[in-house]
Amino acid sequence: MPEPEAPPNTARRGLAPKSIVIWSLVALVGAAGWAVLALSRGEEISAAWMLAAALGSYAIGYRFYSRFIAHRVLKVDKTRATPAERLDNGVDFHPTDRRVLFGHHFAAVAGAGPLVGPVLAAQMGYPPGTIWIIVGVIFAGAVQDMVTLFFSTRRNGKSLGQMARDEIGPFGGAAALIAVFAIMIILLAVLALVIVNALAHSPWGVFSIGMTIPIALLMGVYLRILRPGKVTEVSLIGVSLLLLAIVAGGWVAESSWADTFTLEPGTLVIWMVVYGFFASVLPVWMLLAPRDYLSTFMKVGTIVLLALGVVIALPTLKMDAVTEFASRGDGPVFAGSMFPFVFITIACGALSGFHSLVSSGTTPKMIQKETQIRMIGYGAMLTESFVAIMAMITACIIDPGLYFAINSPAGVVGTTVQSASEAVAGLGFTISPDALAKAAADVEEASLLSRTGGAPTFALGMSGIFSAVIGGAGMKAFWYHFAIMFEALFILTTVDAGTRVGRFMLQDMLGNVYKPFRQVSWKPGVWFASAVVVGGWGYFLWVGVHDPLGGINQLFPLFGIANQLLAAVALAVCTTLLIKSGRLKWAWVTAVPLAWDAAVTLTASWQKIFSDDPRVGFFAQRDKYQAGIDADKVLPPAKTVDDMHTVVTNSTVDGVLSALFAILIIVVIADAARVCFKAVRSPEGIRLSEVPHTESELVAPAGMFPTPEEKAELVAAGLGAGGGIRKEGAHAPAEVPAGTGSP
Repeated sequence: MPEPEAPPNTARRGLAPKSIVIWSLVALVGAAGWAVLALSRGEEISAAWMLAAALGSYAIGYRFYSRFIAHRVLKVDKTRATPAERLDNGVDFHPTDRRVLFGHHFAAVAGAGPLVGPVLAAQMGYPPGTIWIIVGVIFAGAVQDMVTLFFSTRRNGKSLGQMARDEIGPFGGAAALIAVFAIMIILLAVLALVIVNALAHSPWGVFSIGMTIPIALLMGVYLRILRPGKVTEVSLIGVSLLLLAIVAGGWVAESSWADTFTLEPGTLVIWMVVYGFFASVLPVWMLLAPRDYLSTFMKVGTIVLLALGVVIALPTLKMDAVTEFASRGDGPVFAGSMFPFVFITIACGALSGFHSLVSSGTTPKMIQKETQIRMIGYGAMLTESFVAIMAMITACIIDPGLYFAINSPAGVVGTTVQSASEAVAGLGFTISPDALAKAAADVEEASLLSRTGGAPTFALGMSGIFSAVIGGAGMKAFWYHFAIMFEALFILTTVDAGTRVGRFMLQDMLGNVYKPFRQVSWKPGVWFASAVVVGGWGYFLWVGVHDPLGGINQLFPLFGIANQLLAAVALAVCTTLLIKSGRLKWAWVTAVPLAWDAAVTLTASWQKIFSDDPRVGFFAQRDKYQAGIDADKVLPPAKTVDDMHTVVTNSTVDGVLSALFAILIIVVIADAARVCFKAVRSPEGIRLSEVPHTESELVAPAGMFPTPEEKAELVAAGLGAGGGIRKEGAHAPAEVPAGTGSP
């Protein structure tokens, strides 16, 4: 099949001299940051250099690489109507202002990963993780999100699994559908567990986050019915009410209402399942999109303020550049060598398979123009990567002794500050018992020992930066608990959007058997699929909060690998579609990250299955605990013989599922390779499930801010900055080239 023609009248403009100077300076800032990070050894350097390396790289990557992919590889076409325009039904398909959609997409994809993964990866030192977070997102993560969004948009917003079935074939497609849906349920349950742990017994967090629901409903009604298109107005109203809810949460926590909003984990599970169901079935404009947009203000706003705090306070990176655990692979935070486990642990901050589900779920059904794919797909992922960089900074500015005392399990550091101090000394770092006690007292916690999972470390580092700028040491406790609530809000938006995406995925699967399910807004299908999805992750979550070794706790070790294997499916589908659509010479854009991701994840899967180290291998862990049972011994973390049997069962299940997921992904990649080979040899016989071109009547800018050409087009169409359907009698100015977008 020949390579697709470029959209008509595509503008090809070089950089002006002023732009050359500006972008040269940006490149120099990024290069300076990288140089300092690379050359500094045995000394503390300012965290601001990490910021410089990240921001300079992101700017160059977005301006040049994402533009190259959008206009040379994908050839986005502003004259082509998107599913949101053609199939608008006010429920799932709805043209959404690019600013609101960016907020929804970012909030939906930015979950626990970018907050906690880099914190855990800091065990190896800061350069390995930092390099992967920045380089990985520019050449892999953001590319996956953007290309998946493009191809799903061209296919009426079909889910990733269904695209695999349609384009790769029934065999590889069936493997993809099974793997994607199973992994999806696990990911949602893991994310939900993190929220429950953060909000349990926290009246401040429950009240503040609960209030985002009525605020979002108000914003949805305001923007669709009361004041259509007034995004700035509704943003000011929403942010004002959000800030009030956050402040009021503190008041509630100190009032007689505190008991009302102090919820047990089991109660939180019920409320989350109910909320997830309604977020999945209600019209997308009513709750999901405005709530995600609202949450983005807090997410991005807090991270930007944190970055400004780094610039003002200039904290130094206290963690070693590369620790001994990077080569030994016996770190207390997680076991395993730097390759592949740093990449698996960081996950979402650089490359996340979950993102491909959102990019082929809600977002392609809401995007106004193909030209917005670059800002939303690539730009939102860069923003999430910046969150990961801030998480890496918060972990590395903490004293290493304190870091390992917080992130090492109780079996390593014990339960007292004295035992923790001695254990940390055995790891090669020093911290006194008094320093450990003071760190906990400063944030009004009884203890910080063995607060594993990354979230408390992020909160502690964040409180240190903010208190250095605002309020001093006396405000550390406030900022610490604010950060814990912030993390819960950060993650909840992923669960609600993920549930809706899971609903789309299940409907696509069932539509292969019973055709009415293919109509994604068919109410019986909507209700049934939503109930199945929330019931799936809700079950694992319910068991997990009541049994420390059961439910989702049983599957938690699969989270990182499963997420990265899902990315391999997405990149395999994207590579196949690039080749089948006549873009063979550009297939390396997704094929290279696919090769890397497959090497990393399949190596990790192999080690988790076959390693003789019980801290790494699932079956080795099973054998260890079975031997303990045979010797009538109880090994930690088990406390009873029954717990020992549970650990044996969990290890066996995890090992079998790891093998199953790896086999399914190998099947998908192998079948995709077969299809690609066939497409190269016989392009004339290739069929695509792409929807035919339909002329667009909708006018909207490509980027966050309209270019002068786009402003002229909006004025000629009688529209405001948000865009919309061209008004009757209006016409497009002849000088505006089709197919162009923001610079």
